[in-house]
Amino acid sequence: MDAPLWTETHAPTLSELPQDDAREYLQRAVEEPINLILQGPAGSGKTAAARALAREIHDDPDNDFVEINVADFFDRTKKEIRSDPRFEHFLQGQTEFSKQYRRGTDQRNKYKREWSKRDMIAHVLKEQAGYAPSSGTFKTILLDNTENIREDFQHALRRIMEQHHKTTQFIIATRQPTKLIPPIRSRCFPVSIRAPSSEETVTVLERIVEREDVEYDADGLEFIAGYANGNLRQAILAAQTTALEEGEITMQTAYETIGAVGLDEEIESMLDDAEAGEFTDARKTLDDLLVDEGLSGTEVLESILSIARKRYQGDELAQIHRLAADIEFEMNEGTSDRIHVSHLLAELGRDA
Repeated sequence: MDAPLWTETHAPTLSELPQDDAREYLQRAVEEPINLILQGPAGSGKTAAARALAREIHDDPDNDFVEINVADFFDRTKKEIRSDPRFEHFLQGQTEFSKQYRRGTDQRNKYKREWSKRDMIAHVLKEQAGYAPSSGTFKTILLDNTENIREDFQHALRRIMEQHHKTTQFIIATRQPTKLIPPIRSRCFPVSIRAPSSEETVTVLERIVEREDVEYDADGLEFIAGYANGNLRQAILAAQTTALEEGEITMQTAYETIGAVGLDEEIESMLDDAEAGEFTDARKTLDDLLVDEGLSGTEVLESILSIARKRYQGDELAQIHRLAADIEFEMNEGTSDRIHVSHLLAELGRDA
């Protein structure tokens, strides 16, 4: 989808969040900034809620609100992290950042050690927290998808939170709050961002399509809300796709767009690249499916299996089903959808 995403251009204000219970807690946080844990299922609006809160409390949110997706560190190689324009000025340089020198028991021997991913994200986080706010008395750092982080980094995070508690508010967004260590949970107020109901989703869609001046009927919006099943991001992107392709949103146009178009072509291309050993291209398509299309890892996995049943036979098909079963279990445990589906793609290209 080349057009600007409606999820960005129509990002909600705090008062427009569909979950009234979460709205009430977040409004209190405007008056009394505290560390927060935003917990809820994929697509429920945790990131949108954090952004809405930051716009409400900061006069200069572009500078005083920092958003770090943990998957940008732990789901990528260290080379990719160092080359990311958001992080490179913190991590580039052979002496200060990308290499660390330590002495062993023999003082004459000095050796190098590349920073671990934990060291890299901790360094970026510490630097960000250490910057003075451009306006007001504090800044806000959002750590998104924190179900992906290891316990050793969580201890480093806890120390950073303690060191900068007077000048930095931390918001931790996660699908699995139980994976956070007790010292972090004890320093944050938990706010549940539940999946919106169909009625709440329809209300959000109505507001957006009216601002976009798109013709619609109630049946079309209700069909999209039912299709998304509580995933607000997916509902908004489905409505945008229908509006762009059909010029209106009705039951018929929504059904034809969502039901008929599907993502078979993208899935086929991703599998082709994986089998040819073009893992970077395959993973880029996966990122498009997870981010731009708003699919969950489970939905991508189901689509892969649907294509696989037409594409493979015998032992090959059985192997993919075994891999898919393992990956689905890991995703249900709350770990990264991207990294586990990527594992399946890497297995397909093992012999390339």
